[in-house]
Amino acid sequence: MRLALFQPDIPQNLGSAVRLGACLGVPVDVIEPCGFPFSDRAVRRAAMDYAEKAEVVRHPSWEAFVGAPKRSRSRLLLFTTRGAEPFHSFRYEPDDILLLGRESAGAPVEVHEAADARLFIPLVAGARSLNVVNAAAMALGEALRQTNAFPLPAGRG
Repeated sequence: MRLALFQPDIPQNLGSAVRLGACLGVPVDVIEPCGFPFSDRAVRRAAMDYAEKAEVVRHPSWEAFVGAPKRSRSRLLLFTTRGAEPFHSFRYEPDDILLLGRESAGAPVEVHEAADARLFIPLVAGARSLNVVNAAAMALGEALRQTNAFPLPAGRG
């Protein structure tokens, strides 16, 4: 399982996603360009002490991400308000990549076309979307639950 962020706009959201990945043992792919200066120092500051525990892979472009070896062996699941299937009804697999779009603009057409599935999180009428990291946490929680891949708590394994 991997979490991927397409051209994130907000450094604090990237930091929170890195922390989420570190805590759940899930690598985080960052597809650039970001909407802010992306440096290791900035990520460490936003992710606090979790940045050292995280596996973060930077991709200089969408094309680089799509061509990465780990991508070719995995399904790409796009979480989008224009999704076709509710995220909790989908059957996840251990090698899936959960992709979330930009906070400001979502994902462009070419990302939608490359996705193996487009999933949405049902919201109440009138709500536009969740914060990207809240959506990522819900998506990862369901995917890890279905694949029995949650990490074992320290001292319980």
